[in-house]
Amino acid sequence: MITLSLAEVASAVDGRLVAADPQTRVTGPVEFDSRKVRPGALFVAFPGEKVDGHDYAAGAVSAGAVAVLGTREVPGVPMVLVDDALAAMGRLARAVVDRLPGLTVIGLTGSSGKTTTKDLIAQLAARLGPTVAPPGSFNNELGHPYTALQAGPETRYLVMEKGARGVGHVRYLCDVVPPRISVVLNVGVAHIGEFGSRETIALAKGELVEALPADGLAVLNADDPLVEAMASRTVARVVRYGEAAHADVRAEDVTLDDRGRPSFTLVLPEGSAPVRLGLTGRHQVSNCLAAAAVARELGMPLAELATALGALGLVSTRRMDVFERTDGVTVIDDSYNANPASMAVALRALAGIGRERRTVAVLGYMAELGPFERDGHAEVGRLAAELGVDRLLVVGEPAAPIHEGATSVGDWGGESVLLTDQAAAVEVLRSELRRGDVVLVKGSRYRTWEVADALRADAATGDGFGGSAGSEPAGPAVATEGGTA
Repeated sequence: MITLSLAEVASAVDGRLVAADPQTRVTGPVEFDSRKVRPGALFVAFPGEKVDGHDYAAGAVSAGAVAVLGTREVPGVPMVLVDDALAAMGRLARAVVDRLPGLTVIGLTGSSGKTTTKDLIAQLAARLGPTVAPPGSFNNELGHPYTALQAGPETRYLVMEKGARGVGHVRYLCDVVPPRISVVLNVGVAHIGEFGSRETIALAKGELVEALPADGLAVLNADDPLVEAMASRTVARVVRYGEAAHADVRAEDVTLDDRGRPSFTLVLPEGSAPVRLGLTGRHQVSNCLAAAAVARELGMPLAELATALGALGLVSTRRMDVFERTDGVTVIDDSYNANPASMAVALRALAGIGRERRTVAVLGYMAELGPFERDGHAEVGRLAAELGVDRLLVVGEPAAPIHEGATSVGDWGGESVLLTDQAAAVEVLRSELRRGDVVLVKGSRYRTWEVADALRADAATGDGFGGSAGSEPAGPAVATEGGTA
């Protein structure tokens, strides 16, 4: 963060100083976790029913914080008092960003792929100058200002992921940190239970391009009609990316290797170049094109861009993280979160990597689908069967429609089993896995990652699969149904 006096902080957040010297300067970070406080920091105390940050205010000052931003006085502690600490943190972030004229703010949103694409953009931007981006999916009313407050005079690029659970959320985040480049990836059905329809989701996501200035840039997915239609909602210049023939940043001749890693020809108005990605999944082509459109705007030339795309790697965890176990089993850990669109992407990646191999999908519940919950889960099950997944392990009763959808596909030659919990799925895998199998693990923050962690731990300890190459899998102690029931 830039250095500010407590008087400047109080002015920015509409607060008042209590037991604090107005000339004392904040030289360290703004933190809401007292364990991370360093000398010169500003500690933000959020009130709560179970944990109240004000109870840690004195400790934060002892650790070096020069003051505490909070909503009630703490005896003996220098305070910046406000009515709402979260809103005040947003106002402080805006004040800091406004004092950094050399900063380019890049905002992105979408129903799926936000965090991965944010990481890709940040990696490319970092080649051009000092870059700040949030860890993981820190994309809400707290994560947004917290990330922005890490920017300082040397920062050239601030990459901000914007989540939304309703109309107006993205607009608020843009008020906190106004973007100059806005990227909209897609409009799917994530959180549709809260929005009600894809059209309402598009309305909310489009707030990101509405926030752009006239000299800004909107980067829009030409392969998604609801996203491309957002061009009419901005006064900024528009660049389209995708595989559509009219896209300004385009991929042609896409192929996948035996690990599901795409190669393609990157086509720009100024020329073309071959690209070979180190990332797994065909969907990464679209994510990389979005990142390429941003990097091109920032000044990266075509030859460097093609090389840089090939060097991109995963940053945030549990997102299409493919690892090989010593026993010959390939695991795709995509267990961070799930919605019908991301489930479809992951299943297609499993089918691609698992060509000529046995494929196993361990799928959990998808949250926040509202009235679309049953149909959304059943659709995923049907797709798994249509893609020819050999073995489907559905974890938990809430995910049962996945099992039902798969078994409704009459010509499916695979099997599905509905399991009670993650531990049951681990036991089935330990008894059934064979050398050469490919396993996908995916679910909606429903502890499905415990399955991926167990598979990784087994590899680390040398515990292998229960079967052997070419052997029939051991029968689990649960009832199964085939696709021809």
